[in-house]
Amino acid sequence: MTNFDQPIERLGTNSVKWDAILQMYNEQELLPLWIADMDFKAPAGVLQAYQKLLDHGVLGYADTPESLYTAIIDWEKKHHQLTIEKEEILFFSGVLAGIATAVQAFTKPNDTILIHDPVYPPFANIITTNHRQLVRSQLIEENGHFVMDFGDIEEKFKQHQVKVMILCNPHNPGGRVWLKEELQQLGELCRKYGVLVFSDEIHQDLVFSPNEMTSFFAAGDGFSDFSLQFTSMTKTFNLAGIKNSIVFAKNEKLRKQLEHKQAENFQQEINTFGLAGMEAAYETGEEWLAELLPYVQSNIAYTMTFFQEHLPKVKIMKPEGTYLLWLDFSAYGLADEELEERLVHKGKVVLNAGISYGPSGKQHMRLNVACPQAILAEGLKRIAAALN
Repeated sequence: MTNFDQPIERLGTNSVKWDAILQMYNEQELLPLWIADMDFKAPAGVLQAYQKLLDHGVLGYADTPESLYTAIIDWEKKHHQLTIEKEEILFFSGVLAGIATAVQAFTKPNDTILIHDPVYPPFANIITTNHRQLVRSQLIEENGHFVMDFGDIEEKFKQHQVKVMILCNPHNPGGRVWLKEELQQLGELCRKYGVLVFSDEIHQDLVFSPNEMTSFFAAGDGFSDFSLQFTSMTKTFNLAGIKNSIVFAKNEKLRKQLEHKQAENFQQEINTFGLAGMEAAYETGEEWLAELLPYVQSNIAYTMTFFQEHLPKVKIMKPEGTYLLWLDFSAYGLADEELEERLVHKGKVVLNAGISYGPSGKQHMRLNVACPQAILAEGLKRIAAALN
């Protein structure tokens, strides 16, 4: 059994989550409940694989073993009912590196790319830094969770001649696990208007029952003809610093085009630790994940109860997946800068600013609950102290 209650000292380890905030805010003793990595040890099987590498002592170039392909294929089949062939798998240093390469491979400068609002901020950064036109479709809040505005999406496909949509599935920051029916409706619009879909499915394993993860290209007949799936074990097993990811490309023409751009950027060499960690995670991490999910759910329930009792003016979007909660602080009437200032300098707690996720993120914050419950409890008390 993994002891997720065990606190692990991360200060002084060059952790972005824990150490970088001192320089960002020039404030001592801050408690981070922000960036999406977990304060838990990686699965024992992964750590053992790394120890074996270190004990051998030679960290040279590594080839991709057949056993890694088998581990990926078996995991996707067992956990997501996806049939993946070896030749459909490409490796990248990270999901964002893969998406950026795909943007370069399938669009030209000034082409238009659509994303949701709110959504994971690097999507917008990739689009604008590559000199593509950014268009957002605002999600609608309905019955306490996000739904897509298909009318708005279709209008923007037509109006802006959209070439690509970058989809977050499950959704970050809202925690929505998109239903098969929703993905089907989206996919039919994309087919109708000739829009390629880049589906970021990095949170695919962090889904709470009875919700079920549906991969975009499994949602409808022929959807794999116009889509690529990006994923990684790094989010599932808390290996974000390893920098390794997978792209599933079933359409051979798309795959060859992406491989060509990958070779052009010389991105085809894979990190030795990434290869070893990925294989070990998929082969040995199932039990660890089965223990993690209920722990995260208990933290979510604890958080929701805390807000109901101590901060009832904050509206919380209960996630169907991920370990991230989308919080609406608009009832306090604070400007975004003032809200962040109060949390950081009065409460000494750091969350992700909602405005970075798009214009509809005003007066919102994103909260990460993937930490020992005692740390979470202290962080929630600090949020209450900052606002009450």
